[in-house]
Amino acid sequence: QVQLVESGGGLVQPGGSLRLSCVASGSIFRINDMGWYRQAPGKQRELVAVITSGGMTKYTDSVKGRFTISRDNAKNTVYLQMNSLKPEDTAVYYCNADVTRYSISWQTNDYWGQGTQVTVSS
Repeated sequence: QVQLVESGGGLVQPGGSLRLSCVASGSIFRINDMGWYRQAPGKQRELVAVITSGGMTKYTDSVKGRFTISRDNAKNTVYLQMNSLKPEDTAVYYCNADVTRYSISWQTNDYWGQGTQVTVSS
């Protein structure tokens, strides 16, 4: 199986910064896309940013210029640097990874972390 573990969430004042990390472990042959999603109370989960294995990135419009996604393929880790945080960034942030593994046969599946809370408030 594959496990994703996030860290780095917390309480921060508006204008502050946080860095989220997500480490993937388990029976992994290759990690394809990795991404961050978020879900605020009463809202649907939304894509924040995604990065391909080759390093191409995509962001939702509301975080462009403020958030940066990166990854360390050797460590199976994806990061989300969040700057100039706003109260509307408050949400549970989830890590996602598209993983290829071999178990009886080749499989490619999506995996999710447990989520980490980010609260932006004065």
